[in-house]
Amino acid sequence: MNNSKEIIAAIHTQLSKDSPNWDSLLKTVIEHFDCSTGTLHFLDKDDLLQLQSQVGIPEFLIPKLSTIPIGKGMAGIAAERRKPVEMCNLQTDDSGVARPSAKDTKVEGSLAAPLLYNEKLFGTIGIAKPVPYDFTAPEMDLLMEISELISKKLI
Repeated sequence: MNNSKEIIAAIHTQLSKDSPNWDSLLKTVIEHFDCSTGTLHFLDKDDLLQLQSQVGIPEFLIPKLSTIPIGKGMAGIAAERRKPVEMCNLQTDDSGVARPSAKDTKVEGSLAAPLLYNEKLFGTIGIAKPVPYDFTAPEMDLLMEISELISKKLI
């Protein structure tokens, strides 16, 4: 999949099922963006981000990213700001946006986006590459379009 129409069509197909396979959907997104890892968190009734799906995250880190408060880490900040949070190299970040344990993922170029529909927050989606990378504005826009499609399914 090398263009945005193909990924949007693939996401539509996966979301058309009664019970989407979130792991498969996340893998589709990761492959499209040529990433090695990804996470999908859904917002719970307590306003905490709960891990729904992950690909490529080291097993020992799963407990640390299973529940994320709004405003903590890249996913939590994307949820709080309601806009994408991008980092060229998570390994050298000193902004405080990434949690210290995030460096254990060994990823560098990272992008987290809120799952939004009609200004309502449903969770976050995050993708990352094993190399330094600046995600472009069109790539961020595409991930936001995907996030809106996912959010519509969660209504």
